[in-house]
Amino acid sequence: MVTQHLTQLQHAQDAAVFVCWKLMPGRAISLRPRQAGVLRIEQGQVWATVDGSPRVPANELGDHFLQAGQQLAVRAGQHLVFEPYGAANATPVYFEWTPLAESVTLRASRWQAAVMRPLRDLGQAVLMAGLALGQLVLGLAGYGEYLVAGRGRVLSKLETNQP
Repeated sequence: MVTQHLTQLQHAQDAAVFVCWKLMPGRAISLRPRQAGVLRIEQGQVWATVDGSPRVPANELGDHFLQAGQQLAVRAGQHLVFEPYGAANATPVYFEWTPLAESVTLRASRWQAAVMRPLRDLGQAVLMAGLALGQLVLGLAGYGEYLVAGRGRVLSKLETNQP
């Protein structure tokens, strides 16, 4: 098994597009985040092991088995190692790492993931559609002289105005 040590997954908390990372079978990822975060499994199953300091409650440490749609909160400074597990071991696992502010709870994270993120994505999609429509209208307006033969238009050598 090959272990990848990633000291920091740079993933902006306020980014408009959330990134799913891909973990291939036979590989493991080791994280020691500088700030609290949530590991969310998008596809597949993982076996995650969390180690921490003596100040961390014992029920947060140890092995966790996560499937698609499940998440695991990890405190700053804890050591998290995870790898594909079970029947999903033959296929890649897709996961998302989302850093959290210290005051954000798991419940707020769920609200963010289930409601606010899709709402923000929808707002951006509407904005992009509006910009594309505006560019389309401006583009068609620029071709207006070619679409409608107006008065006073000088025809090129290759164009004729015969009925």
